[in-house]
Amino acid sequence: MEKQNPFVIEAADVKSMISNGFKTPIDLLPSLVPTAQALARPPISRYHVGAVGLSSDGRIFLGANLEFPNLPLHHSVHAEQFLIANAAANTSPERPVRLERFAVSSAPCGHCRQFLQEIRGASEIGILVTSSSAAAAVADDENGEFRPLRHYLPHRFGPDDLLHKDVPLILEPHHNGLLLIDDGGGAAAVENGGSASGLKEEALGAANRAHAPYSRCPSGVAVMDSKGRVFAGSYLESAAYNPSLPPLQAALVAYVAGGGGGYDEIEAAVLWREKGLR
Repeated sequence: MEKQNPFVIEAADVKSMISNGFKTPIDLLPSLVPTAQALARPPISRYHVGAVGLSSDGRIFLGANLEFPNLPLHHSVHAEQFLIANAAANTSPERPVRLERFAVSSAPCGHCRQFLQEIRGASEIGILVTSSSAAAAVADDENGEFRPLRHYLPHRFGPDDLLHKDVPLILEPHHNGLLLIDDGGGAAAVENGGSASGLKEEALGAANRAHAPYSRCPSGVAVMDSKGRVFAGSYLESAAYNPSLPPLQAALVAYVAGGGGGYDEIEAAVLWREKGLR
């Protein structure tokens, strides 16, 4: 039996949890924040951040911050970015995701407030800060209440300033029309019976799902662990550029969410990127 992704709670399980004492799915969110925090991997700061979001289809997605030893902090993944990348990886035309509310252990930093702008209707997403000290700092006398993202970033800059309204945003299905051309070199073997061609295909699929409307340079990364499992991640771009999530970090989000162990268990990786502007 396949192990369930601890970072995704299916709608049926959410309903079951509600029947055990919670009134609504929204009531569940703050209670799950400590669970998300416990899944964080911050070996540098040792500051655990957890984020829990409710989708319009009844699913709940978790996110946690990731830091990588011996690398500069700008390579880190924030909990809110993890949450969005996790949700994006679980969307499809048949099963869309629209994030409605989320609870987070600490107030979103400026980096994350900007990254969240790439979601359709971002300014109306309700945010609850669960830690009492952080909540007091940002919510004044409204502790315990969800407040819209526009409260945290009132003078927003985002897709509305640069893109046509019909361009798909993060959490909306993408297909960038990229193709894998056989170079005639054959498929190199990798450990555990995998192949370079298989990793290429996964990386290509991730590149086709990438959100890169500004640079028009979509990319994707696929990694394989020592058990032969493959995890892929898509580049997720921000209108402000710097908060963009690189495809390697997105692949590591998939790796952690999929039950991956230490990063030293990753044995192969492929980067697929568009060559130049189209």
